[in-house]
Amino acid sequence: MSLRFSANLSWLFPELPELPARLEAAAAAGFRAAEAAWPAGCPAPALRAAAERAGVRIVLLNTPPGDPEAGEMGLAAVPGRQAAFRQGLAAAVQYAKAVGCPRIHLMAGRVPLGTDRAAVAGKMETTFIENLRYAADLLAQGGITVLQEDLTGLVEPINNRITDPRYYLNTLHQAAAILEKVERPNLKLQLDLFHCQIMDGNLSRNLETYFPLIGHIQIAQVPGRHEPDSPGELNFPYIFELLESLGYTGYVGCEYAPKGDTLEGLGWLRSYWESRGLQHGGTSKTAE
Repeated sequence: MSLRFSANLSWLFPELPELPARLEAAAAAGFRAAEAAWPAGCPAPALRAAAERAGVRIVLLNTPPGDPEAGEMGLAAVPGRQAAFRQGLAAAVQYAKAVGCPRIHLMAGRVPLGTDRAAVAGKMETTFIENLRYAADLLAQGGITVLQEDLTGLVEPINNRITDPRYYLNTLHQAAAILEKVERPNLKLQLDLFHCQIMDGNLSRNLETYFPLIGHIQIAQVPGRHEPDSPGELNFPYIFELLESLGYTGYVGCEYAPKGDTLEGLGWLRSYWESRGLQHGGTSKTAE
């Protein structure tokens, strides 16, 4: 079975300022799914209407980051911010249901300024586990009724070597250990191969080992975080074949910074579709 790709609208089509316009551009490029960070400034009805017009499904959103001016980037593992996390989670769940989005990235957040990572690690893990259990219970209370699909919470390790030195959740091993302690089936791993390669490498074995936990995958070349076919460390044709052989049926999010025009940089995706005998948009040529 061929892979399904989603356009990350927080990264792709940066020349277009509004999410609905980016969504329409993604549809024209052949995407049938899209994802974004917290869609500030775009009311849910506007995004849902744009998605329906374009024939694109919104498949992933984040919880709100907190207070960016204070340096926050998520709250789920930040001690003392439990109330703010739960308030943001409620808003994210409401928004996700309104646009028909089945997955929410529960952002862990950063080690607080002025504190030592090792000194607060235990307290942050306790806070994270407590908030994840709360989130899992809230998500289980009701999914997207029209689609008869449950809501899934995701946790994503973000590398602290290049991208975010203070981010709490850094490796997929740490994420897997926390998910094991939380013990909630509606929480999964959001595995961004860019971050995973930087922190640990060994992608083939890690994908095989942690495959049952994976609820969403994101891609970008290393180290530039550009298109999968740009120069870098990762062999994406091999990775795509591995994911197919493992039976991955989720989405592969394109979370990278285009080196130039987004559409021109999608040659790798058009080549993938062609190599699988698919037409524009990833649909079967025999289905028409």
